[in-house]
Amino acid sequence: MRQILFSLTLASLLCISSGAEWCYLSQVTCESSSCKGPKEWNKVHPDCAGDNQSPINIITKRTLRNNDLMTFTFTDYDKQTIALMKNNGHSVQVSLPTGKKISGGNLTTYKALQFHLHWGTDGGPGSEHTIDGEQFPMELHIVHIKDTHSSLDQAVKEKDGIAVLGFFYQESPEENKNYTKLIDALDKITDMGLNTTLQGLRLDELIPAPENLTKYYRYEGSLTTPDCSEAVVWTVFENPIPLSKEQILAFTKLNFKDMKSMVDTFRPVQKLNNRIVYRSGSNVVVASMALLAASLLSTVGVSWLH
Repeated sequence: MRQILFSLTLASLLCISSGAEWCYLSQVTCESSSCKGPKEWNKVHPDCAGDNQSPINIITKRTLRNNDLMTFTFTDYDKQTIALMKNNGHSVQVSLPTGKKISGGNLTTYKALQFHLHWGTDGGPGSEHTIDGEQFPMELHIVHIKDTHSSLDQAVKEKDGIAVLGFFYQESPEENKNYTKLIDALDKITDMGLNTTLQGLRLDELIPAPENLTKYYRYEGSLTTPDCSEAVVWTVFENPIPLSKEQILAFTKLNFKDMKSMVDTFRPVQKLNNRIVYRSGSNVVVASMALLAASLLSTVGVSWLH
């Protein structure tokens, strides 16, 4: 009996460790043995074993407030655009035309390249980052590179060459109509390599309203898929985006390269090591304190005169 169990265990390990392509844990089975799961990504790309990897679990009580982390400026996020959406075999990716940029938030100017999403199974946990151990159903990543770079390949060579904005999703009883266009188009890209065009896409409609973008976390990390380059300045926003259960489930209708259902498309959290996670200082709070201080000084001045 022990010999049989040993043989089965050995066969299972051989199944998991064979192959040279990277994939998510949900794809690592004996029927799909040609890929390496997250624990073996470093065998595909050595940088995946680095000390500053992403995603991470953000422990809020251990974050440090940084008053330089103020509000962002979003350029052309409110303009309608034509974008190409495709199934790249790992996720849904939407390539963005030039012109959309971010600045502020203690960052220089970065230009948007694309956005993609990560999700779980049947509406369950699926975000990459977690907050105090809580994993959300989905996560959105909007990928930017420094305005001075011409490509992602060039940007990964600089420690802060890439800036990714991360947003969580939460289940809502109501449909988010701002996502109708994107979700309806998923039926056209069920299999790897398929693509479709999104007309009239507005980035500002896909993310929270400006007043809900003042609270966020900042840390230095990496891309969350191979080659895991440690060239990313991460901004993870606190306020989630609402989607209905049906809208969340729509993403699981897509297929991986091996035609299996595209589920659990997230990398497990990585060790923080010696990094510090900062939290933003709110413009509203700072402004209110300044007004209060001015009011108190004025009151004190009047009282003293009398």
